[in-house]
Amino acid sequence: MLPKKSESVIVMKTLCVFLVTSILSLSAAIAATEQEIVNQSAAILRDFRRMPERGIPAAVLRDAKGLAVVKVVKIGLGISGKGGQGVVVARTGGGWSGPSFVGTGGVGWGPQIGAQMTDFVFVLNTSAAVRAFSKDGNVTLGAEASAAAGPVGRDAQASVTPTAAIYTYSRSKGLFAGASLEGAVIATQKEANARYYGRSVRAIDILRGRVAAPARARVLRAALGR
Repeated sequence: MLPKKSESVIVMKTLCVFLVTSILSLSAAIAATEQEIVNQSAAILRDFRRMPERGIPAAVLRDAKGLAVVKVVKIGLGISGKGGQGVVVARTGGGWSGPSFVGTGGVGWGPQIGAQMTDFVFVLNTSAAVRAFSKDGNVTLGAEASAAAGPVGRDAQASVTPTAAIYTYSRSKGLFAGASLEGAVIATQKEANARYYGRSVRAIDILRGRVAAPARARVLRAALGR
């Protein structure tokens, strides 16, 4: 018979494997290809625009220097794990840039049981926030640029100077209470960018408009508007 400590280790490892497998399976179901991620991001933006009382004010979107749209799946069973995919776009002299692909993930601890799927929109209010997402590496939300819940609704006083470099918006379906990615690490997906653009490209070149967006990205550009 195994000692209790060994049994606990085996159980924890089994749970970790279960979580990782579940997250990967759900992530694959959410967005199996780069084009599906683009289409998914466009749908999320349209949904956030349509919410009259809880949506992103038009003035906030109009003044944004960039946007990041990420769908995150979180599963908890004593151990919690999350994984997500999405895109970042930025304003350029010729309009919105093409999409640069990003992903996030991690494992945590706590008395959490359930599953949650959350759509996040991060409004990048400053050039510095856009630069943070332009690296071919990682950006930590709230660390490299201040982040705060953004104003909502048509009547929000959104035309004033932003109080944070990044405004965060989220919409969840699931059993967890609340949703936040504060402190989460979001990583540029260089291989996904290469597949979508047909060659190796840097995130900074995409977001500065130096790389032409493929024609199939027009669904996202249409959702972004002006």
